[in-house]
Amino acid sequence: MDLRTAQEEVDRWILQFEEGYWPPLANLARLVEEVGELARELNHRFGEKPKKAGEPAQDVALELADILFVLICIANSQKIDLDAAFQSVLAKYRVRDSDRWTRPSPAPPQVG
Repeated sequence: MDLRTAQEEVDRWILQFEEGYWPPLANLARLVEEVGELARELNHRFGEKPKKAGEPAQDVALELADILFVLICIANSQKIDLDAAFQSVLAKYRVRDSDRWTRPSPAPPQVG
């Protein structure tokens, strides 16, 4: 699914309810909550904080999808085309960071 389709699908979901989109600052708080859930799970998996006994593992993919959903809500409420915005940011990174990191060496030719 591309970003435009995702935005349309989220819009259909939200607009079926009378309340509609939350205000921008409420969505920002919601985004921070979702990022916190992702951070907690990654800290349990890769950091110094073990899970409590009996605490189930969370699905990192679903945590990321929750974040994406809220980001789309913010974009939709602000009439932002994420496809266009994302293409712009990729163009920025291609120019700004093109020589920032070491590129992998080409694989040696196969003999044989």
